[in-house]
Amino acid sequence: MQLAGKVLADQTKQIVEHWRAGIIAGIPNLARHSRSPEGDPIPDYLAKSNLRFEQWILDTCLRPYDPAWIDYQQEIALRHTSAKKNQTDGVQSTPYVPLRDIIAFVAVMNETIRQYLAAKRNSVEEVEAMYRAWCKSLQLQLALWTGTYSGRNEW
Repeated sequence: MQLAGKVLADQTKQIVEHWRAGIIAGIPNLARHSRSPEGDPIPDYLAKSNLRFEQWILDTCLRPYDPAWIDYQQEIALRHTSAKKNQTDGVQSTPYVPLRDIIAFVAVMNETIRQYLAAKRNSVEEVEAMYRAWCKSLQLQLALWTGTYSGRNEW
C-alpha cells in the first residue's frame, strides 16, 4: 500500500471531486447525506468533509494497521451513524448514512480508483498489486465499520 500512497498522494483532491461531484452528486439518496434536511447544499460541511475524505485515502494507504488505526476506523464509522453524524462540523443533515449506502459506495470507490493508480505509469503488475491491496483494505474497513452499525437500525 505504500506505493499506492505515493501514487495517490497528489491526486486525492481530484479523486474526491470525482467521487463527490461526478458520482455522489448525481445519486439523490447519496447526495442528501451532505445536504440540509431541506436538500440545500452545505458548502462548508462539504469542504471540510472533502478534506477528511482526502486524508482517508492517504491513511488507507500509508497508516499502519495497528490498534490506533482500528480505533480510527471506529471513529469513521461512528461519524456515519446517528451517534456522531453532523457533530464534527455542527451541521444539520441526514441523521445517519445507512450502511447499505456505504456498502454500495465501496464498490464504486474500488471500481474508480484503478485509473488513479495507473496515472503514474507504473507497470501493469504494480498497478494490479496496488489495486488488489486497495480493495482488500476497503473490505477490511467495511468489515470494521459494519461492527459499529451492529445493534442500530441504520441499515
